[in-house]
Amino acid sequence: MENTEKLANSKEVIAYIAERFPKCFTVEGEAKPLKIGIFQDLATRLEGDPKVSKTQLRAALRQYTSSWRYLHSVKPGASRVDLDGNACGELEQEHIDHAAQTLSESKARAAERRKQQQAKKSEGQAKNAGKAAPKGKKAAAQSAKGRTSKPKPAKMTKKESEPRRELNANDVVVGKDVNVNMGNGNLPATIVEINKDEVRVRLTNGLTMLVKAEHLSA
Repeated sequence: MENTEKLANSKEVIAYIAERFPKCFTVEGEAKPLKIGIFQDLATRLEGDPKVSKTQLRAALRQYTSSWRYLHSVKPGASRVDLDGNACGELEQEHIDHAAQTLSESKARAAERRKQQQAKKSEGQAKNAGKAAPKGKKAAAQSAKGRTSKPKPAKMTKKESEPRRELNANDVVVGKDVNVNMGNGNLPATIVEINKDEVRVRLTNGLTMLVKAEHLSA
């Protein structure tokens, strides 16, 4: 029993009509400009065909004539053909111009889509690269941060046990050697920066910290 199941999509319909009318339609190679009113000729010749409907023919014909391959065929000197490959007159200039404009716009849209897809791809790669940062570098950065925010106590010196003298305003200058009152003792340090109400000092172990001026002594 012959298979009468309808064709599934426009691609299959184009292949079918190219098989039925090879002198008019083709699925590869150079296409031929079609006769004006070719749809009606197709509908008449394939009337009652169980594999394809008029709606499918119209959609397939629209896809066929909007393809780059077909638009390239609409050029000066080319002749339109009917279903049997017979010439039906040369193309008019307005049809040639319309095909050229349609082809140019279609290529521009395709190029823009490729550009957007490439941009999304590059953005995704950049995000993945950031997430995949080596653990060693991350751990080293955290370790360095920890060393800055949590300075180790400096060793007590003999000078720390001596009575401290409060600093006056003239003593609080950059480069001044001072003691930092840490409660149980004083840590020797050097003033490296002066803010409004805080002073940044560098301890003997090389680390820096912010303290109130009232916690410094000579």
